[in-house]
Amino acid sequence: MELNKYAPEQLIELYKKLLLPRIIEERMLISLRQGKISKWFSSWGQEGISVGCTLAMQPDEFMLTMHRNLGVFTARDIPLRRLFSQFQGKLNGFTQGRDRSFHFGTHEYNIVGMISHLGSQMGVADGIALANKLNQNGKTTLVFTGDGGASEGDFHEAVNVAAVWQLPVIIIVENNHWGLSTPSSQQFRMKSFADKGIGYGIDAVSINGNNFLEVYETVKFWAEEIRKNPRPVLIECNTFRLRGHEEASGTAYYPEGLIDKWTLKDPVAQFENELLNNKIITSEFITNIKSDFGKIVMEEFEIANSEPKIVPDPNKELQDMYAPFENAVHQPAKLEERELRMIDAIAEGLDEAMKQYPNLILMGQDIAQYGGVFKITEGLIEKYGEDRVRNTPLCEAAILGSALGLSIMNYKSMVEMQFSDFVTEGFNQIVNNLAKSHYRWKQNADVVVRMPTGAGVAAGPYHSQSTEAWFTHTPGLKVVYPATPDDAKGLLLQSFADPNPVMYFEHKKLYRSIKSHVPAGYYTIPFGKARIRTTGKDLTIVTYGLGVHWALDIMKKYPEIQAELIDLRTLVPWDKEAVLESVRKTGKVLVLHEDVEIGGFGGEISSVIAQDCFEFLDAPVMRVGAMNTAVPFDAGLEMQFLPTTEFEQKLLKLWKY
Repeated sequence: MELNKYAPEQLIELYKKLLLPRIIEERMLISLRQGKISKWFSSWGQEGISVGCTLAMQPDEFMLTMHRNLGVFTARDIPLRRLFSQFQGKLNGFTQGRDRSFHFGTHEYNIVGMISHLGSQMGVADGIALANKLNQNGKTTLVFTGDGGASEGDFHEAVNVAAVWQLPVIIIVENNHWGLSTPSSQQFRMKSFADKGIGYGIDAVSINGNNFLEVYETVKFWAEEIRKNPRPVLIECNTFRLRGHEEASGTAYYPEGLIDKWTLKDPVAQFENELLNNKIITSEFITNIKSDFGKIVMEEFEIANSEPKIVPDPNKELQDMYAPFENAVHQPAKLEERELRMIDAIAEGLDEAMKQYPNLILMGQDIAQYGGVFKITEGLIEKYGEDRVRNTPLCEAAILGSALGLSIMNYKSMVEMQFSDFVTEGFNQIVNNLAKSHYRWKQNADVVVRMPTGAGVAAGPYHSQSTEAWFTHTPGLKVVYPATPDDAKGLLLQSFADPNPVMYFEHKKLYRSIKSHVPAGYYTIPFGKARIRTTGKDLTIVTYGLGVHWALDIMKKYPEIQAELIDLRTLVPWDKEAVLESVRKTGKVLVLHEDVEIGGFGGEISSVIAQDCFEFLDAPVMRVGAMNTAVPFDAGLEMQFLPTTEFEQKLLKLWKY
């Protein structure tokens, strides 16, 4: 360590920053044995990385953390009692008891914490870095991952996107050579993570993560480079975890002597000895500062520990799943109306949204010059430029994570799934990151995910699935499914107005097969308000999407049946009041959807009707969905799969009941 670069006062301050997380570790381990905390992920032996990286970054630059980054939180000067309240699941914690340890973010300190799914923070870092690049603010972003987490697909996708888009992001790989009990030899074959830089076409270096000043100086150098010339860099920090993955797992799997070997390389002890040897500090100073820190940590911990338990409030829990939004018509539709196909109405809605929200970024495979596989985004890049209309690599997880990162930086975004079937590649980001962010730490995900969906076009098992029920089950998401062009445009614009994540389903078979009168200009349609397509007294049909058109076509064959057809338009929220009011009037109900019957959203609707309208029913609640098979390719098999014939049969049965 070259200490002569630094003034003695600066070295002493650096030592204090490095020492504090170690003192906290000691207190947490004691508290764990005393039963005062339930779990602890130790960073013992890796403090040099967290503290060195944090001090090298500017305070207003975002850092995205992992399990072993306590030093980031302390070096950013988060009040200890607030940090301990978070660890203890107290109301004063950043997640108000809804998550634990380092699973939180804070704009006040420019930190975004991890979720338990390793690698998911990488794409979020890309989004924050993209926002910095678009803002031309000369800022960089730093994201941590571990050697184990770097085996996840999220890592590879995020590094690739950062490379392709030349994003100003520093990727820190904390290589402690173990993923819980799995050694590196069972995780990867290359010798150094720096070798990966060649494959991605980015700069990459490998350093001694236990040399505190080497970490600090390396990150400082690259941060300054990236601020001047935005691009990604990967920095491997070689280190070792002296304690278990978390305390309950222990370290019995380590070979004998390994802990002793790495204890000699302890970053805190090494830096302390260097300062002692160079007479920067004394043994007495060390004793005093450790005693002072110990008292402060103990006092702050006891204050946090004595805070009252959270009093559960169901209304608050439900309310906080979503960011506040005035779900209403904000702009009246213009009187001028034209007949448009659904595909044209959606394209027009995107154009209106881009004009309405200058901070809106569109992302998706082939959506720029090519205009998307369905040509919905055609012409938008010429109007709004390649910064706002962005072709993406085939990296669904990283792009959906980037969408959250953009939201953190006050951007709106749209991510197009080329087909809704492909959303499985980014499922974790949607259901565990986008959906839960506001509930966990009040960070909304201002993201619309467009989902071309549905069968009836002979596209086979992987381009035809109805996937809406995957998301109606996930609190925190809103699910929209229009059936007509006018609704498609108004609901799409409402989706962009809403600051919450919206899964917007658009049926491929309806793109060019139907038309309706669509108001010009900007207008919105509120969520959770069904549309009564036909009125009647004999029975109620509840459906959405293509089911609306199936029902209308079959009802034409039986003009004697006076059916009330309810088009839900949105599934989360869905219009219970309209459905229940109709069922109370007709006494009979048939729920129809294209999705397979088992686990389809129709089961939820049927359950609510049976529970709330039992005394009004004159017949059993009936529901119809597709066969419980994959979607077949052959046209004849596909027609058999879809529930149109069964719907007609059950309609007649219910009418005659």
